[in-house]
Order: sequence, then structure tokens, then C-alpha cells
Amino acid sequence: MTIKTKVYPKCGEQKKMERKKLAPEEIDQALSKVNEWEAFDNSLKKRFTFPNFVESLAFVNKVGDAAEVLDHHPDITFGWGYAEIAITTHDKGGITTKDFELAGRIDDLIL
Repeated sequence: MTIKTKVYPKCGEQKKMERKKLAPEEIDQALSKVNEWEAFDNSLKKRFTFPNFVESLAFVNKVGDAAEVLDHHPDITFGWGYAEIAITTHDKGGITTKDFELAGRIDDLIL
């Protein structure tokens, strides 16, 4: 299975994407294609750091915009100087290709 993290649908465009729960070996393979995400408790997780609260909040708002485009919403915890993101596909009970797609989009926000 190939995981693509850089090909995104345009806003409002329908894109069919396989949404099956990935096997552990598929997750390990896909983790090598995203920047410093970890698989833990059936979620992809990553902590981002920032110099202050305002930049953390701005990042979280950008993540929200990216999540709306994909119609796939992460759990976000943030505060002064940090944002923690957890992504999972709840209706599949774990990590799917859609989670990796969102992780790639989130990484692109800070490049």
C-alpha cells in the first residue's frame, strides 16, 4: 500500500480514499513518510513547539482549516508555546490513510 501525503483534494472536491484500519506494519511503513509523528493508542501523535501563545493559537487555527478541508478532525491540546495533535479515524477504531493525509497537511503548515 502506498501512502501519499502531498496530494490533496481541492476545497470542496470529493476524493475517495481508502479508509480501512492499517495493520501495524503498514503504520510503521507510513510513519517513515511523515515528519516525527508517532503511533500510540490507535492515534498518530505529535507535539509542536512555538515561542509564545499567539503562535500556538495561530497554528491551531491553521490546523482547524486543514481539518475542515479534509473533513477529518484531530484532537488538539494547546497552550503557551505548544500544540499537541492526535489523529485517529474513530469509526474505524484506529489509524487509516486519511490520518496520514492530515498529518502530512499539518506538517506542511510549518514548512
